Amino acid sequence: MGVITSANVANAIVKLVAVDALPALMGNLVMGNLVNRDFEPTLAQAGDTVNVPIPPTLTANNIAEGGTVVTQNPSMGNSQIVLNTHAEATFQIPDVTKVLAVPDLLQVYMQPAVVALAEKIETDLLSLYSQFTANSPVGTAGTAITEAAVDAAETALFQAKVPASQNKHLVVDANTYSQLRQIPRFSEFRTAGEAGLRALVDGSVGKIKDFFVFRSQFVARTGSSPVTTNNIAFAKDALALVIRRLPQPLPGTGAVAEYAELGNFGMRVIMSYQPNTLAQQFTVDVLYGAAVLRNTFGVQVKS
Repeated sequence: MGVITSANVANAIVKLVAVDALPALMGNLVMGNLVNRDFEPTLAQAGDTVNVPIPPTLTANNIAEGGTVVTQNPSMGNSQIVLNTHAEATFQIPDVTKVLAVPDLLQVYMQPAVVALAEKIETDLLSLYSQFTANSPVGTAGTAITEAAVDAAETALFQAKVPASQNKHLVVDANTYSQLRQIPRFSEFRTAGEAGLRALVDGSVGKIKDFFVFRSQFVARTGSSPVTTNNIAFAKDALALVIRRLPQPLPGTGAVAEYAELGNFGMRVIMSYQPNTLAQQFTVDVLYGAAVLRNTFGVQVKS
């Protein structure tokens, strides 16, 4: 039977916090769940560069009877993404034993920290709208979005040869989402059937013109007269979110760390004691970089 020590208890506490942290973060992400996420459990530091491969393009050749194949030497594409964001959210718990006894209290402390990280990731991904330069922007600044603008965005992605297997997404702000719900052809049962009824009754747009529509509070807004809302239409490979592990604290420094990793996302949870406040301090942090991966797979949708 193992011996219970303070070190064992400390590690158990951090593991408990880490288990609750990642599912809560994933539930608060919109963009982070739609883009191409690249995660490896390898240690990295802020400022490191990660090379994300992009599949090459091949052509089909007609081989005549008795002929030979045409050998192609494709060049693997590459996108260099810098891990330039080390985001953290820190909080203190005066009596950590009470929190462990009442799990709901842990959620009260953890939720604001996780939401803060999710908001940071969302903001960084949505701020990349200006880097979609391969396709001409659609829509008009300061003007309600129209069916024609959505149609033009979908056409641009089709012409960019976005694979049919990749879902196409349209992420808009609250006002633009409201405007979409009020386009008659999309919001009436007689013209859109069950989807129109859902938009009218439940307020859920769902899918329009082959786009899965989402709304976010962090869509970038620029200018003053008129204000430009920079919504984006994209496929998964248009944007990349690259995450890497942060190193463990130095041994003997009084800090205990645990990794929370699920699929292709990961973060670190650190617990340390703060003698000035007589409290346990928890830091939830993540090291990541966000960048455009395939420029042709994204379109600015202005409103």
